[in-house]
Amino acid sequence: MGNENVKSGFVALIGRPNVGKSTLLNAILGQKVAIMSNKPQTTRNRIHGVHTDERGQIVFLDTPGIHKPKSRLGDYMVKVSMNTLQEVDVVCWIVDVEEEMGPGDRFIADVLKKVETPVFLVVNKIDRVHPERLLPFIDQFRKELEFQEVIPISALNGNNVRTLVEQIYERLPEGPKYYPDDQLTDHPEQFIVCELIREKILHKTHEEVPHSIAVVIEDMEQRDDAKGTVYVRATVYTERPSQKGIIIGKQGKMLKEVGREARQDIERLLGSPVYLDLWVKVKKDWRNEEHALRRFGYRED
Repeated sequence: MGNENVKSGFVALIGRPNVGKSTLLNAILGQKVAIMSNKPQTTRNRIHGVHTDERGQIVFLDTPGIHKPKSRLGDYMVKVSMNTLQEVDVVCWIVDVEEEMGPGDRFIADVLKKVETPVFLVVNKIDRVHPERLLPFIDQFRKELEFQEVIPISALNGNNVRTLVEQIYERLPEGPKYYPDDQLTDHPEQFIVCELIREKILHKTHEEVPHSIAVVIEDMEQRDDAKGTVYVRATVYTERPSQKGIIIGKQGKMLKEVGREARQDIERLLGSPVYLDLWVKVKKDWRNEEHALRRFGYRED
């Protein structure tokens, strides 16, 4: 793979929910591999994104937001984030400049004090505040922890994202490329298809519904037709009948919109026409049921 004299390593993206970790990962890679939403706790699994250029290869681990868990699913998400810190060469702690430092940030700082890995403070959403607010904001975090680098960025607009990548390369050791040059993630297509469907539901629902859904691919195969159509049958699980009704919508309108928008993204991912067959079922309290968590892909092994 041309591994001579290149740098490579693993970088964790951590932070509170909704600070822009997935937006940053997608900006670095130039393509969506992590779903984006303004709802907290969008990322539930650890997303591997692979950035490769002439300097080498960076494998990014986009973790679930660190938060106080309220269910077994929440416990799983926090454990995933914590375990990631032990496996990487650089930790990027992403914070939202619009949000004042709170107990969640101090909790993360206490965790990072026990980590020997270099830590970058990545201050996101700088396009939304006056520049005068930036230095006082950063000083709050410098009082809590010593950082190798402090890099203000706008993940949405791309401001300073290239600088962040350059600084990461400065800290990485020489080593092999772990993935082929054209590979952006190590997750299977079915995982990304699930995430794309879930993203559309997150965008269109409110209150508790976004946290109560899981998506499972029941069948995914390429049809033997002239267009090479990919048939995808997916089930959206909710915890209550009322949530099922919201996702389906009046006369099925909501589910049709979710399906149409998800199908367009899946077609871009697969490069083929897609027939998306969506179903909605109720699985009571699945976020606290071990068997359901494992079936829906939230497991530690």
